[in-house]
Amino acid sequence: MKAMMIAFSMYSGIPMPVFVWEDEDRKKAMCYFPLIGAVIGALFYFLFRALAFTGQGNVFRAALLTMVPVLVTGGIHMDGFLDTCDARASFGDREKKLKILKDTHAGAFAVTGGALYFLLFFAACTELTEQSAQAAGCGFILSRSLSGFAVSVFPEARKQGMLADFMKDAHKKMIAGVMTGWIVLSSALMLWTGGWYGAAGILASAVTFFYYRHVALKEFGGVTGDLAGWFLQLCELGIVLSLAVMRYLI
Repeated sequence: MKAMMIAFSMYSGIPMPVFVWEDEDRKKAMCYFPLIGAVIGALFYFLFRALAFTGQGNVFRAALLTMVPVLVTGGIHMDGFLDTCDARASFGDREKKLKILKDTHAGAFAVTGGALYFLLFFAACTELTEQSAQAAGCGFILSRSLSGFAVSVFPEARKQGMLADFMKDAHKKMIAGVMTGWIVLSSALMLWTGGWYGAAGILASAVTFFYYRHVALKEFGGVTGDLAGWFLQLCELGIVLSLAVMRYLI
């Protein structure tokens, strides 16, 4: 239970009890990371149904749905997405990019990348149907399962930082195994609830995952907390965009 609360304390804005973090609990905390996605997905789908039931328009509904993952997480992953946009746009060497990731200031490319991200996510949400909204809800679990799997098997770009400290001495083999289970479960849920929508979302997340691996290893030498956030946001965007496109293909 404490390991789960550590995960929620680190990666969500949901209030958790204050207690001393024991090393053994911290080492297992990442195993519960996908549960935050389950909370987001449940709220996302509940809000979709509630707004549809009350007759709200697609634009207003999409705006509120876009806010759900940001409000639940407190924007922690979006911070990594914005930092990575700045770093990659510098076209500098590996050391320069890693240095930019640590910079607390937001550059022009972070602002531009964030604006484009929310515009696309919002637009995709206007195209959701009840079935695809269920698949999207499960997608928040899948994105975190893939992210947790990546940090347990990809090399770390640096030995210091929030992710490095959090994963220090973690049971990485155990985490990789647990995340594999989460990936299978969330993928099955997407197929069960969304059918072809779910299949499209899974394909989009897989493509995004391998793109993440390529970028992380080639441009940064491994993963960091910011890169993990960048991937998670990109994965969720890819899922909802694929669902929006699939609406016109089936």
